[in-house]
Amino acid sequence: MTDCVECGAEVSLHDNLEVGEIIDCTTCGAELEVIDVEPPELDKAPELEEDWGE
Repeated sequence: MTDCVECGAEVSLHDNLEVGEIIDCTTCGAELEVIDVEPPELDKAPELEEDWGE
């Protein structure tokens, strides 16, 4: 378990966590990116931007 960077709620994590994986906070709905697995560390997931076919 670790805390959500948006709301501070506990976020439960599964055993085979990978760096770059996106996890949703069940309390506030924030998308969080796994930036380290040992110890587990989360940060806000980057927003996807439109590329307009470029």
